[in-house]
Amino acid sequence: MDNRIERVALEMMQNNCGDILRIEHSLKVMGYCRLLAASEHLDDKTLEILELTAALHDIGISVSEKKFGRSTSHSQQSEGPPLAREILQSLDYSPEIIERVCFIISRHHTYSAIDGIDFQLLVEADFLVNSTEDSMSDEQITGFAHNYFKSESGLKYLKLLFPMIQL
Repeated sequence: MDNRIERVALEMMQNNCGDILRIEHSLKVMGYCRLLAASEHLDDKTLEILELTAALHDIGISVSEKKFGRSTSHSQQSEGPPLAREILQSLDYSPEIIERVCFIISRHHTYSAIDGIDFQLLVEADFLVNSTEDSMSDEQITGFAHNYFKSESGLKYLKLLFPMIQL
């Protein structure tokens, strides 16, 4: 793989310039995605899609805040794909990869839409980060895990972060 993922991460950081928490959130999600992908033995193409999606999954937040004065899950999902598409096209990603990344970004809070391991691991990595950033209760974590975690590696990392919860 070439250094385009680094360039995508830099684009995400420039888009969120000065918003340390948002930048670090995406970088942490990218890190968990990489670990989950290694544990789940993803092929290179699926890993690339997962890493790109992780870097760009919340790219619509700043646009939503500027347009609407706030960001909701729905506005993130609608405002993110056009910006992600522009970034990925500028770096000459294939239309197939761009479409998949944009599809996942456009539904990353719509858990009933999960349709592949790339999408699944993005949701799990995002939750691993959100669970600590948002100081979720044991009940919230347990409920989400029971309903949406499917990978063995995602459950393993969740148990390591929260050994007191029952899964």
